[in-house]
Amino acid sequence: MKRLELLIESVVLASRWLLVVFYLGLAVALAIYALTFSKKLFEFATSAMTMADTDTILKMLGLIDAALVASLVVMVIISGYENFVSRFDNHEGEVHWLGTIDVGSLKIKVASTIVAISSIHLLQVFLNHASFTPVQLMWLTIMHLTFVASALLLAYIDRIMALAKGSKKGAVEEPGL
Repeated sequence: MKRLELLIESVVLASRWLLVVFYLGLAVALAIYALTFSKKLFEFATSAMTMADTDTILKMLGLIDAALVASLVVMVIISGYENFVSRFDNHEGEVHWLGTIDVGSLKIKVASTIVAISSIHLLQVFLNHASFTPVQLMWLTIMHLTFVASALLLAYIDRIMALAKGSKKGAVEEPGL
């Protein structure tokens, strides 16, 4: 019976390597996204001198938005691999935060990035508000506020969990109480 248990545990632990397919797929998607970014950048560069200020700002915000999305994908790939599959070997100094992002802080960073992306999109909408109805503007604002509230709630829950871990750790370390 113990051998069967060990076999099952080995299979369950080895199954984490299936995640590599997802992380490699995200890397391929990132490369494709880099091509679309390059196309947007080229189009912006070739028409920048003839654009109005508002259009220039909208195009730049689109590029910033793309950079944030790409950064989010890289963060998920690296920290997901590090947390769920395997530790990186001998890559010190290449990425200083490597191995420092746990699942909880990854959730906070993802939520913060989503709020930043939503903020940029909402700014683009407000700069181009004539193209939207008041009802559309209202719903876009409500959706953004929902992202903000979700990020704040995640941060609050993460803080409560950290405090709970700290209080349990302190209770164990202080004999005589």
